[in-house]
Amino acid sequence: MPSHEDLLQEFQLFARSAASVESLMERISERLHQELARYNWVGFYLLDPRDSNFLVVGPFAGSFTPNARIPFDRGLCGACATSGKTIVVHDVTNDYRYLPGTDMVKSEIVAPIFKKTKFVAEIDVESYFANTFPPADQKFVEAIAALVGKYMEGAKP
Repeated sequence: MPSHEDLLQEFQLFARSAASVESLMERISERLHQELARYNWVGFYLLDPRDSNFLVVGPFAGSFTPNARIPFDRGLCGACATSGKTIVVHDVTNDYRYLPGTDMVKSEIVAPIFKKTKFVAEIDVESYFANTFPPADQKFVEAIAALVGKYMEGAKP
């Protein structure tokens, strides 16, 4: 199993030649889901271009169909979009904000993606196990969010 560092380097290298932000998000989602056993669903939510008070699902990999559209005032994804801060929940059954995609999820992390200083998207990782996202995982997911944000700004990492 590759380390967080190995995966981050792989994503940085791929970002240099990625054809689009969608292809970068697809690669990240697929590789994280494939390589990290407790990352049971990995995906991106993007600002809805038709209504900036909603998120729409982007590229994802995982074993269930996600919520396709989420208002800013609902769920952990909405909380991340509203606050602009990473949300880590070690046991979603204890957080009233959790908006279930499946009842199998036990923990979740959502990190915001900024283009310059504007919120534009987020990466969402869900696990079937409680306490999946310690500080090292938070740092890793936030580094991926920053990488995608830089790509969206037009900078090749």
